[in-house]
Amino acid sequence: MKRLLIPITMLLTAAACNRNTDFDATGTFEATEVVVSAEANGRITAFDAEEGDTVEALEQVGAIDTVQLYLQKLQLQRSAASVRSTKPDISRQLSSLRERISKQQTERRRIESLLKDGAATEKQLDDVDAQLKVLNSEYDAMLSTLENNTASIDANSSAIDLQIAQIDDRLAKSRIISPIGGTVLAKYAEAGELATVGRPLMKVADLNAIYLRAYFTSEQLADLKIGQEVTVTADFGGDSRFDYKGRITWISSESEFTPKTIQTRNSRANLVYAVKIAVRNDGRLKIGTYGEVRL
Repeated sequence: MKRLLIPITMLLTAAACNRNTDFDATGTFEATEVVVSAEANGRITAFDAEEGDTVEALEQVGAIDTVQLYLQKLQLQRSAASVRSTKPDISRQLSSLRERISKQQTERRRIESLLKDGAATEKQLDDVDAQLKVLNSEYDAMLSTLENNTASIDANSSAIDLQIAQIDDRLAKSRIISPIGGTVLAKYAEAGELATVGRPLMKVADLNAIYLRAYFTSEQLADLKIGQEVTVTADFGGDSRFDYKGRITWISSESEFTPKTIQTRNSRANLVYAVKIAVRNDGRLKIGTYGEVRL
């Protein structure tokens, strides 16, 4: 009887070893996780996202109180309107001077004509020229003053517009928005709580763009290249195993010590290289699921 037990034991051990080494690398499935943090201070007035919900990229899922910011914006808009109302109408304010200059130029042409006929004197022409010169000087001085006033008012108005733009930016940051489309993995705050800049509000991951982070030994690197297709087996425990087509998207340039939870083809390997393998998720794959790779 003992003679029979020894071969049977050896067969079972060999089978177990073959089953455990029927892979080239192992790892766990991961996804790109994004922690959405508050960008404004204030009370959270709404936060509709729940764990497990699917959100779209740039979808607003909540808001932080913006009453004070809105009132500041209204005040700045009224200040801007008041400043712009003082802007001079240069054309209208110079119109009377232009008319006087025009009449003086007409008078000069008349005296020139009379002077040719001997009906006017040189002094009359000189007097008209002197008056015309004074009017032109007045026109240039007033134009310069009005332009300086306009530039100053425009500068003040522009400064207020910049303040309004800053308020608009703060208002935009008071919206809680998911930067990516995906699934809400965790929620760290609720409506009614106070938010501060940088406080984590929720974690989102795109579970459609899932990948297996597997670990290969240095001896296996020669058989790996970016874009290479491999077979990935997801192990859900027991006999629940499913094969997927995978594609290598990243190979680490540096080695690391073998993680304790990872098996390698060479059990004596101390250093391994991380490799990302993209897999199309059919809905079964979850973050943390164990997987095996066959080249």
